[in-house]
Amino acid sequence: MSEELLNKVVEGDNSLKEMFVQYVGEKLEPEDGQVTIDMIVSVLADEFPDFVLALAEENFIQGYKQAMADVESWNKNVINTTEIKQIDLFENPDE
Repeated sequence: MSEELLNKVVEGDNSLKEMFVQYVGEKLEPEDGQVTIDMIVSVLADEFPDFVLALAEENFIQGYKQAMADVESWNKNVINTTEIKQIDLFENPDE
């Protein structure tokens, strides 16, 4: 994650976010009273590692699938754009 995203302050604009902000705020007691995404991720990793692991695994799998699709697409593009020249050495031995 980018540092900018991790440092983003979370607004409790729905009931789930309110619950996270309240819980993490009470647990970590930030001086400025603001809860960031980084704080929430840290608390989740500490208290609910199975959930964080499941997200990380899914993210890895999706990234791997995308990488394989990109490689396949690149290979098809290379094959389609590569000119194959057949040379008859008996007819033109200087080529």
